[in-house]
Amino acid sequence: MAEMSVIWLRVAAGLYSLGLLHAILTLVRRREHLFRVALTAFALGTIFHFVSIVEEGTVKGRCPITNFYETLSMCAFLMAVIYLAVHWRYKTPSLSVFLFPLVFVMALVATLGNPVSAWSSPVVRNTWLTVHIVLVLLGYAALAFAGVGSMLYLFQERELKTKKPRKMYYRLPALGALDDLISKTLAVGFVLITLAVIAGTTWAFIELKADWIRQPKIAISFLTWGVYLALVCLRVTVGLRGRKAAVMTVILIGFSALTWAAHARLGAILLKQ
Repeated sequence: MAEMSVIWLRVAAGLYSLGLLHAILTLVRRREHLFRVALTAFALGTIFHFVSIVEEGTVKGRCPITNFYETLSMCAFLMAVIYLAVHWRYKTPSLSVFLFPLVFVMALVATLGNPVSAWSSPVVRNTWLTVHIVLVLLGYAALAFAGVGSMLYLFQERELKTKKPRKMYYRLPALGALDDLISKTLAVGFVLITLAVIAGTTWAFIELKADWIRQPKIAISFLTWGVYLALVCLRVTVGLRGRKAAVMTVILIGFSALTWAAHARLGAILLKQ
């Protein structure tokens, strides 16, 4: 990508990050007081994003959709424009929990098309990787609690349907308490995994240069994050609860296990330094 185009896109991603902050606060604290600020920043980010696309098209003399990064940038821009149009017409702030993080991550990845110099020092490299691993572990710990709560929820629901629950049923938390546990741990886990994806993507970009995006484990990570984002969005926007939410949480754990297996060597990489 052209140098100035990347700069404008980074400005847009910085503004989009306020939308990510709004989504995080909404999930963790159930507060939407930052929405107006986030929406304003999101709209400004869309303008800078448009400038970036025009700059790229002017320099290259073509529509900037011929490689992965340009296409991702264009897709993020179109999603942002469509969201703003839908919100202006229907006033749907709940969709922001899904769109704001998605557009931010897409814009962030789109800025990583130009190679950068190597790490300033091995200490910075290892510290960055350590932060990524710690965030992943904390996120998986929260997801594990959500998984246990989901399994218990499904077990209790099945016992209720039999109309003759076993003794163990009466020793377990109520369904409402389990659903609340699943909701809170999923929210915390999503925040941690999102930060881990951002840190891991940046580390891979610097470490592997242009080859980072071709790694299958990177694709698996984004797929898992996308499933997580969809689950969280469904809980916030349509109030997904109960059995369906529990089943989706179990599916998410399956994706997370694949991601964990794909990244099992990261710890070994760190120990070798």
